[in-house]
Amino acid sequence: MTKKREHETNDEFEALLRESARVAADFDAEESQEVQDVLAERHALRRVKGFSTELQDISSAEYRQLQLERVILVGVWTEGTSLMAENSLAELKALAETAGSEVLDALIQRRDKPDPATYIGSGKVAELREVVAATGADTVICDGELSPSQLRQLEEKLKVKVVDRTALILDIFAQHAKSKEGKAQVELAQISYLLPRLRGWGESLSRQVGGRAAGGAGIGGRGPGETKIETDRRRIRDKQSKLKKEILEMKVARDTKRQERRRFKIPSVAITGYTNAGKSSLLNKLTDAGVLVENALFATLDPTVRQTHTADGRIYTLTDTVGFVRHLPHQLIDAFKSTLEEVADAHLIVHVVDGSHPDPFEQIRAVRQVISEIGGSDIPEIIAINKVDVADSEVVMQILRQEPHSYAFSVRTGFGMEGLLHAIENTLPHLGVEINVVIPYDRGDLISAIHERGEIMSEEYVENGTAIHARVDGALAKAIGDLPLTTAN
Repeated sequence: MTKKREHETNDEFEALLRESARVAADFDAEESQEVQDVLAERHALRRVKGFSTELQDISSAEYRQLQLERVILVGVWTEGTSLMAENSLAELKALAETAGSEVLDALIQRRDKPDPATYIGSGKVAELREVVAATGADTVICDGELSPSQLRQLEEKLKVKVVDRTALILDIFAQHAKSKEGKAQVELAQISYLLPRLRGWGESLSRQVGGRAAGGAGIGGRGPGETKIETDRRRIRDKQSKLKKEILEMKVARDTKRQERRRFKIPSVAITGYTNAGKSSLLNKLTDAGVLVENALFATLDPTVRQTHTADGRIYTLTDTVGFVRHLPHQLIDAFKSTLEEVADAHLIVHVVDGSHPDPFEQIRAVRQVISEIGGSDIPEIIAINKVDVADSEVVMQILRQEPHSYAFSVRTGFGMEGLLHAIENTLPHLGVEINVVIPYDRGDLISAIHERGEIMSEEYVENGTAIHARVDGALAKAIGDLPLTTAN
């Protein structure tokens, strides 16, 4: 492309963006009453001072309770640019606010690697202690996953609760999980994270139970002599096993539906992307799914599958999945494995990117890393750049140049939706058996099945029946039986 032509293309694109922004100014999204009620309920769930989020039913052991009210953020900048470090801390701020916290201040330390004892250096710990005292903060949130010893030493030095990024994300998931499966997956992820960090109060670390000394411990608590902390850990492991069994049972129903779609050769499209990129909004726009949309991180945890049609009549499914994030806790990936299989088994991934984000390329990298971890790196991918009505046009153009299968659009204004939908439909796999038959009028069941499961190229009513030219799956072609059919090369 010549420089002149490229300049003209940029001018045209910027003109379209300006028009899209004008439409956005007049846009007033209409939400269903049900969605409004859910949002009102979620926004009403704010923490009461002095209360905390904790798992129940595990005796008196301190279970890493999250008390997220007035917080200080702390990050360690080990690689990349200062802008990347600041963006990471800005994301941590958004996570903390999503969890219901008030962020008072933030500190970043430049180090080659986090301090093995206290995450940040001893000098920074002293500075942080002064900031905590001056602001009246009750919690410090670290932008990384801390070891149990790092958590313990920081709390001893700062005299306030210390929470790491992983615990914060788990807490948000616990707040937003609605379905039975989602709640079980979140609880499993929480206790997998909390088990190595389990601590007891005072003498319970060394106090033994066993024989008659077990007292009220009852059946399962008596033995040659367990410490209280050992008993708690054993109970947690029992709970882990129970949750894994429950999730496995719920997975059967999901697998059955997925196998049914495979049997009928129905293509599936997984809508993935960074949290709050606009995945649920896109699904609603394409299918009128009515999924909850909120300008918050991890608003969607439970996957939603909807069926829709291409312009030429082919049926396919669209799945809205949980949003990904940089350094997504591995406990969540393990616990949400059955949910994430919707992505790994898809025929096409529509990777939604927030074009207005300060660093969309880092978001793309983080999402692709998670997709690779769940075994979906070989699936065809379309990069869908959302929010272009408020994005920097230079950044959008940079993504379009760098990513060969990328499309700019805006769910809010409808800009670029037609082109994105056309790209999705063209990328979907075609059915393998081509038929060109006349089906008698008394076999309306076959015509209905072709309409439902096939890809119709032409249809005409003739004297002997319905002349139909279509592509269908092998099972349907076999069901048509002795009618004339031709197999595509």
